[in-house]
Amino acid sequence: MSMQAPFAAAKTRGYMTGYLEALALVERLHRLLLDVIKDEFERVGELEINPVQALLLFNVGDNEVTAGELKSRGYYQGSNVSYNLKKLVEAGYMHHQRCEIDRRSVRVRLTARGRDIRDLVADLFARHAVGLEEKGAVGFETLEDITAALRRMERYWTDQIRYIY
Repeated sequence: MSMQAPFAAAKTRGYMTGYLEALALVERLHRLLLDVIKDEFERVGELEINPVQALLLFNVGDNEVTAGELKSRGYYQGSNVSYNLKKLVEAGYMHHQRCEIDRRSVRVRLTARGRDIRDLVADLFARHAVGLEEKGAVGFETLEDITAALRRMERYWTDQIRYIY
């Protein structure tokens, strides 16, 4: 069966149009999220750190993790996470320490400076959550539906990577 057959079937059902629109929206939302973080950091005068690094600090939170754990959670690509972790350690936002068991692995955790950035991002997200709710932009049930749909898409894509070959 050619690759055109599934494409044509999806296209004739109109599903392909909706799928491509959803993909484009997810991509635009991620870029927009980075812009929102960048604007917030400019507003408060925090110019030393970029939005990707700020999200990395937010996602590490109070945990002590390895770069591999961040990659396996699906937050970052390999070279991206390694580069940003290195920069964050050099700038004093993270501590790093070699694992006792596996000397090749490095564990990282936030410094007080890193926790300040994490808190700044957490406050921004909290303000957004309150604003979305107060303005009725996205209700709780709608948010749950969106999250559930995105998790199903994530699971489908993960299965494609793991089991297609």
